[in-house]
Amino acid sequence: MTSLQPIEINLTAVVMAVHQDQPVVYASSLGDNLPLGLPSGPFDPVNHRTLELGLRGFAQDQAGLDLDYVEQLYTFGDRGRNLIDASPSDGFGAPHIVSIGYLALTRIFPGATERTNFQPLYTSFPWEDWRGSRPAVLDRDILPALARWSEEAETDTGNPDRRALSRRERIALHFGTEGLPFDEEKVLERYELLYDAGLVEEGSRDRRKPTPVAALKLGKAMAFDHRRILATALGRIRGKLKYRPVIFEMMPESFTLTDLQRKVEAISGQHLHKQNFRRLVETGGLVESTGEQTNTGGRPAALFRFRREVLTERPAPGLRLGRSG
Repeated sequence: MTSLQPIEINLTAVVMAVHQDQPVVYASSLGDNLPLGLPSGPFDPVNHRTLELGLRGFAQDQAGLDLDYVEQLYTFGDRGRNLIDASPSDGFGAPHIVSIGYLALTRIFPGATERTNFQPLYTSFPWEDWRGSRPAVLDRDILPALARWSEEAETDTGNPDRRALSRRERIALHFGTEGLPFDEEKVLERYELLYDAGLVEEGSRDRRKPTPVAALKLGKAMAFDHRRILATALGRIRGKLKYRPVIFEMMPESFTLTDLQRKVEAISGQHLHKQNFRRLVETGGLVESTGEQTNTGGRPAALFRFRREVLTERPAPGLRLGRSG
């Protein structure tokens, strides 16, 4: 009779905020010789009445955070993507880890005590920040390495890639080459391409051997499959900005429209046209004036707050974002 491998359900939280116009995520050490990881822990059905309550408990215990907005992302269960520096035989008899990822949004107010465990998100995904210009790492490192990886598949007739799309087609679709647009929501797809090509540390680490193009280690690695979960979370919130007012979960009670635009830009990774953005926000009924102004010594700016009535007025009260060009 075939023995059954035990399964452990792990709950992992991507706790995201915007601090000083930079998206940040809570990450801390999960043990000796491990990269930084996200708040996580095993689901205990005896002590956790629900999955979400278990997650909130880990966030409180490990990060000292009482979470408000929480949503489930995805379930991750690939074999081998939760091990660190171990041979495949080391996992025999050990539980197979199934991770359930969650996105949680929180606030870091200006002037608040620096939370040292909040790490800049784009250090893990430097190719995703287009606010200043097209990221130099794309043309300097990523696309040439991916082109070599694609050429290897065309010449290796003994090991064909059986995916529906060829490597070249995947690169064009997800990285916006060959005249296709760069879709900011395809964060996970781009990370998975780099993983498959061995261009991120986790790709070589999980295979237990270097790949032919593994000289590059793009972005900051994370423990286990946490960077994959983080990529899923970033893609999810970028998409959700367009049809749900989730950005206000990371805003203070009152704010200027400039502050709001900078936070939207930080998450979306793109620069937005100022007047178009303000028109979207105001005509969409997302905000209302507080009747007050900032008084920081410079030119006063009007203060606004989130207009909650919009949630019942429109089925998809988000921001239809467009690049500034």
